[in-house]
This record gives sequence, structure tokens and C-alpha cells, in this order.
Amino acid sequence: MVEFKLFKDTHGAIQGFELSGHANSGPYGHDLVCAAVSAVSFGTANSIMELCQIEPEIEQGAEGGYLKLLLPNRMSDEQRDKAQTLLQGMLVTFQTIEKDYHQYITIIEH
Repeated sequence: MVEFKLFKDTHGAIQGFELSGHANSGPYGHDLVCAAVSAVSFGTANSIMELCQIEPEIEQGAEGGYLKLLLPNRMSDEQRDKAQTLLQGMLVTFQTIEKDYHQYITIIEH
């Protein structure tokens, strides 16, 4: 199962996320949940770097199945707002995936 942890500050702003595990919803190369989670998470990370012009702290597992992204503490208001919009969009997408594939993905908000 994929575990999606969302890290929020005391004001509810998303500070980052951590993805771990494997969906195992299909055979290797045909796992649609894994493909969706990977595309959304890497797309969000790349969008944050490109559109917000920031370098978040990123950790990846060498064998796959793990991705962690944390926003930097120092950002302009514009960078922070853009990053929040992108991360909130990612959360909505994962919530949509979880509705149909709850046996393969779980969302935890901290």
C-alpha cells in the first residue's frame, strides 16, 4: 500500500509530503495506481521547482517506492502561494485516487 503523508504547519499550510510503499494494484509495469501516484508526485515536485523557482529538500529511495519533499523555510509570499496551490492540487488528486482505490493508497495529514 502507498502511504501519503502530508506535513502542515500550525496555520494549515502544507510544508511538504512523504510517499512510501508500493500500490501492488497490478503486475509490474501495469500498476495504474503506482503510475498515477508517481506521475502526480513527480509532476508536482517538478512544477514547484520550475514555477516557484525554489529548490525544495527532496529525498528519493534508490529502488523507488519513496519520495519526500519539504519546502524551504525562506520563500517570498508569491513563491509560497504558488507552492501551496500546487500542493493543494496534488492533495485533491490523491484524494480522488483514494476514493476509487482506497485499498491501495492511504492519506495521513500531520
